[in-house]
Amino acid sequence: MEEPKVAKQKKTWHKKVFFILGVPLALVVIALVITAVVQNKPLPKNIKYGIVLDAGSSHTSLYIYNWPAEKENDTGIVKQVEACKVEGNGVSSYFKEPVKAGLSLQTCINKAKEVIPQSQHKETPVYLGATAGMRLLRLANHTLADEVLSSVENTLRSSPFDFQGARIITGQEEGAYGWITINYLLNNFIQDSSRFNILPNFKKAETSGALDLGGASTQITFVSNEEIESQENSLHFRLYGKSYDVYTHSFLCYGKDQALRLHLAETIQNTNNDTLFDPCFNSGYRRNTSTTDLYSSPCVSELRTLAAPMNFEIKGTGDYDLCKRNIESIFNTTQCTYSTCSFNGIFQPMLQGKFGAFSAFFFVMDFLKINKEQVSLDEAKERVRKHCSRPWDEVKAEFPKIKVKYLSEYCFSGAYILILLEYGYGFTAKNWNDISFLGKIGGSDAGWTLGYMLNLTNMIPAELPPSPPLSHGGYVGLMVFFSILLFFILLTCWLCFRKPCLQKGII
Repeated sequence: MEEPKVAKQKKTWHKKVFFILGVPLALVVIALVITAVVQNKPLPKNIKYGIVLDAGSSHTSLYIYNWPAEKENDTGIVKQVEACKVEGNGVSSYFKEPVKAGLSLQTCINKAKEVIPQSQHKETPVYLGATAGMRLLRLANHTLADEVLSSVENTLRSSPFDFQGARIITGQEEGAYGWITINYLLNNFIQDSSRFNILPNFKKAETSGALDLGGASTQITFVSNEEIESQENSLHFRLYGKSYDVYTHSFLCYGKDQALRLHLAETIQNTNNDTLFDPCFNSGYRRNTSTTDLYSSPCVSELRTLAAPMNFEIKGTGDYDLCKRNIESIFNTTQCTYSTCSFNGIFQPMLQGKFGAFSAFFFVMDFLKINKEQVSLDEAKERVRKHCSRPWDEVKAEFPKIKVKYLSEYCFSGAYILILLEYGYGFTAKNWNDISFLGKIGGSDAGWTLGYMLNLTNMIPAELPPSPPLSHGGYVGLMVFFSILLFFILLTCWLCFRKPCLQKGII
């Protein structure tokens, strides 16, 4: 009669043990799971935005960049998220009606309002940098240049963004910021950062030189091991914890549009009639031009002659070799007061390293299919020669969607680029393939604006990154504590059920 009693007592004890140990076991497991989930849940992204407008001589473009609020080595990790090309010509072309310069930006400002979250509009800085077109306008008429700048400032101030200024940047700044852009996009700064120095036999990345060509100016920038004899061509930057001393120079009036004016002004001095037979345009091409418009630029105003007709007609003859000789005449390579010069008496150290050529360099060479593969200098010349020799009607029929102004000038632009690179800057057949013609790299446009944004982020205070609720040490300590507690509870359960803790009442 005692056996059922003992069995019942044993069963009751098991229930008590299961309850006493099961509850803390469940609580510890729940605590472990909650701690791990809360500590490791995805942290909110803290993204900042910035806007830079490139007010060039031929057009204006708006670029939107973003970067994490927590910076790396005092420079933001900036990437391009949107680009908007403003309709019409550059802001300098509105000198007769300055108000329209600001109004022309409104469509792209509206685009930026759509891309950037509304909650971040007030804290998003917007900058406008005007380049060679406005530099020329300032030379011609300082008052008109100020009125155009005032117009764009009013438009940007009325936007919901944090207006930080609109100014005419120097040619040296334009060249240097372009250099920053391509080296950033090519990861030369990242690979050269100090965190790689701990790797054995790691070879630091070399920087690439930058070649920029716009409508009114052209820039060359690169790091040189030689002494920079002209201090106006020397700039210092600090990016990603490393200092850089670079050589840079901007040639105002040697962008492709102003260079064409120089070429035409030089050529018209050698003609006595109102017809200009020009070897730098395809045969069969015709264009009527007024000398008033031609000489309106400060680049050529001093070349005007009394014998120049009021109007003249350009007739293309498509002769590359003659075109080349004519273009060379706008470069002065005979005068140099330094150890070495590029042209027009400007100091330039020996070319060094690889170069990235962008803006008009890329667009022209892309059209002429010179950037598609490793093309030798002689082959590049042959391709330009072949294009120049084609009849205008044939060229126009093949490319009906390209604006006539751009299409008609590819012969001149192609010849001019080759002469600028070889005759002006000193590239030869040996180092020609050190040049890469760049349009976009990793989704970002090659140009000075990204470099400008990178440099400006040095002035934006870094914010602390979002962090988990617990410090790393606290999280590890808590997880270890709960794990040990869980182990002892499980060990106690195993011992109790393997050998009953209470033997009393069992026969």
